[in-house]
Amino acid sequence: MAAAGRARRELMRRTAIAIILLVSACGLAGADDLPEPSPQRLPRWRGFNLPDMISADRVHGSFREEDFRLIARLGFNFVRLPLDYRLWIEGGDWERIDAAAFADVDRALAWGRRYGLHVCLNLHRAPGYCVNPPAEPRNLFTDARAQRVCALHWAFIARRYRGIPNRSLSFNLLNEPGDVDGAAYARVVSILCEAIRREDPDRLLVADGLSWGTVPCRELVPLRVAQATRGYQPLSLTHYLADWVDGADAWPVPTWPPLPASSYLYGPMQGRLAGPLVIEGPFGPETRLRIRVEQVSNLGRLRVKADGKVVLDRTFRPGPGRGEWKKAQYSTEWKIWQNLYDLDVTARIPAGTRVLEIENADGDWMTFTEIAFLPAGTKEETLLVPGDREWGNRQRPLRADLADPLQPFAPAGAEAGAGRGTDAESTGAALLWERAIRPFADLEREGVGVVVGEFGAYRFTPHAVTLAWMRDCLENWKRAGWGWALWNFRGDFGVLDSNRTDVVYERWEGHLLDRDMLELLQRY
Repeated sequence: MAAAGRARRELMRRTAIAIILLVSACGLAGADDLPEPSPQRLPRWRGFNLPDMISADRVHGSFREEDFRLIARLGFNFVRLPLDYRLWIEGGDWERIDAAAFADVDRALAWGRRYGLHVCLNLHRAPGYCVNPPAEPRNLFTDARAQRVCALHWAFIARRYRGIPNRSLSFNLLNEPGDVDGAAYARVVSILCEAIRREDPDRLLVADGLSWGTVPCRELVPLRVAQATRGYQPLSLTHYLADWVDGADAWPVPTWPPLPASSYLYGPMQGRLAGPLVIEGPFGPETRLRIRVEQVSNLGRLRVKADGKVVLDRTFRPGPGRGEWKKAQYSTEWKIWQNLYDLDVTARIPAGTRVLEIENADGDWMTFTEIAFLPAGTKEETLLVPGDREWGNRQRPLRADLADPLQPFAPAGAEAGAGRGTDAESTGAALLWERAIRPFADLEREGVGVVVGEFGAYRFTPHAVTLAWMRDCLENWKRAGWGWALWNFRGDFGVLDSNRTDVVYERWEGHLLDRDMLELLQRY
């Protein structure tokens, strides 16, 4: 009986592969013309994520052949398919896989072959892990059963699609591992690799980096897998007003290139990160200073000095219940209060001040969303909005010229009147290179291929800002020789039907096309 079952499954597998190859034989673009990848060096694929099967909770429907056709017609050669394993299990039992439920994936692979697109299959929700809620009942990184079941699913997928060349198909093992260290992650990836390679020894495998795909994982190097990074930096730009991100509705409207000022004021408890935000003047008339304090962790002491003289000194002590804060918020991880304030504090800067220092003189850390300057005799404030909301970046000195309505702030040392965009050390592309590109470029020199598995900016980010940011990202990835996949093709991040209110759309193939974004992508 068992032998008959195995024979039946093998027949189904061979039939699926035959259909995929038969459909692709009728292709308009040559799948065999796709570049040959290796774990050590990935091609510069360019394309889109198609999230139709990303979640059993909110299925978008089956994949559409139209997407594959249009993506190829527009000159791209790559699609990444994020999948939810719950879509192919029987009766909620994660150990029972329904082979017939893979028909949609079979068709997607056939369309990829037909239209000359490399298809990357990704377990966005794997047994035991997903970056999105709801949490899995077992933890893939600590639970042996979850590891066994996840390996079972990948072994099934590897067996089903054995015979499709790496030019056309790769496996992206897990989506954005979060709070896990490199050793624990590598143990799980090793288990998955072993399960896949028993069925398909030479299949091209890609593993996302650590910290939601933003940090290289060197523990993976011996496993012969490529690594995928992300293009979502800074998050305050890419996920502005995203309702699934806590606090995104309180972020300031993003700009690009960013002013290289951090929203964090680190206190002495943060060691080497501590230090003031220094703003060089001169400030002419007496100026009213307003700082909007956003969040304080544990203890903070906001101190402002004008030419070394203290003009503001205020201590913040977050705690439970009601207070001057907007919301009391306790961190169970750190066992401290990290309250949200959204509170303005003010000071007076004496006339003729040459150097302003804004620091957290005691405690842990605090953040601000804006610093406003109102010189005597003027009616409108000049705003300094921090362009860097990422953890771990020290403050850099700035130069102020409040009389310049276009560029009132620039990095200290930039030539006066040159504008911050001409300072090689402060351009958006340079900042992104140092923070997001260089770590993975260093990994690549160790013989690990790199691809940007996802990137994009949500529809509420101003369109001009989105395009300026995308241009810097694309320039960097072209320089690095990396491929990329926009999230998504159709939808709130994409080039079709993106629901932006500040775009003049073009009607095209039954869709609303963002022509400016499309042509930018096509240039890279």
